[in-house]
Amino acid sequence: MAPTEDSQVYRDLLRFKPDGLSPNAWAVSAGVNRTVWTDMRRHGNPSRRTLEKLLVAAGSSLAEFEALRTGGPEHPGPAAPAGVGETRRRGWTPQSLPPLRLRESALAGEYGDAGSGIEMMEVRSGTELDRLPRPASLAGDPDAYAVTVVGDSMWPRFRPGRRVAVSPHSPVAIGDDVLVRLQAKGNERSEFALLKELVRRTAAFVELRQFNPTTSFRVDTADVEAIQKVAGEII
Repeated sequence: MAPTEDSQVYRDLLRFKPDGLSPNAWAVSAGVNRTVWTDMRRHGNPSRRTLEKLLVAAGSSLAEFEALRTGGPEHPGPAAPAGVGETRRRGWTPQSLPPLRLRESALAGEYGDAGSGIEMMEVRSGTELDRLPRPASLAGDPDAYAVTVVGDSMWPRFRPGRRVAVSPHSPVAIGDDVLVRLQAKGNERSEFALLKELVRRTAAFVELRQFNPTTSFRVDTADVEAIQKVAGEII
């Protein structure tokens, strides 16, 4: 059977397979169903999320994969089948990812009633303090950014002063650490946010948890501008 464009995607992706792993083992390590290979052969390109999971598990990224497929001075495209793994490692270097912008953050008092003990922070979107290396897992989110943890309400999960990556476009699930951006009370843009754990989400409210002091509380959906996933600390 003559090669098709879809089968070329399959072959290009296999060039990133980690040494010592079969394709099925690679899929399992990435948290992807092993039928991905059959689906790819039959139906063409995998979803962007599936592709990203496989590449991250292989220590690569979507940017690196796309650079290989499009070619260019530093990425001449697929090499001969023999010795593919070693040829890829020696023949070209990964494409550098754009940095994460570090936004200014500060304590902003308590959320809710006085004495609630629920720390609130201010994230100043217009102030860029630094640019930090972008994790490969955030290659597909151009709006990802970083903030510095202020206060100790999430101790011991997050130490004050640590920098965390925030991904506005990543899906959010119960149990995730999130940055809840709050709606402005007037015409001005709100810079207030809550760095907490997501406990529950309904049409009427969002339930959050902080660890120090330990407490769970609700925020009306009408007061929420956005819920953004905290992807983890930036080492």
